[in-house]
Amino acid sequence: MTQRKSRSVDVDRHVGQRIRHHRVMLGLTQQQLAEMIGVTYQQAHKYERGINRVSAGRLYEIARVFGVGVDTFYEGLDQTGANVTNARQRLSLELVRSFGRINNPRHQEALAQMARALADSEEHAAAMAAE
Repeated sequence: MTQRKSRSVDVDRHVGQRIRHHRVMLGLTQQQLAEMIGVTYQQAHKYERGINRVSAGRLYEIARVFGVGVDTFYEGLDQTGANVTNARQRLSLELVRSFGRINNPRHQEALAQMARALADSEEHAAAMAAE
């Protein structure tokens, strides 16, 4: 495979990962997304895996469904087109998935309060270190 083709495959995978990320953040299944954009479940799966390239028109439809700009799907690509997803992004996605499975509103609020407290603690520690 040529270097140029390899880069385009990397971009296709990255775009697919970003589609998946936004779909999960919105709590949609692949089937629901597929129905919203007029494709089969299998095709939506192939888009997310980077197996099939998403056309410009289809990417526009997906962006419209998610309420984001098309450029959102290209965020995180470095100069060479390599995928720069990291452990933090994977953890964020896992946290969102897990939170979505919590049905008890009090448990949801408790987790949200804990996250805010930890974030505030981090900010406070960073401010103290800067002084």
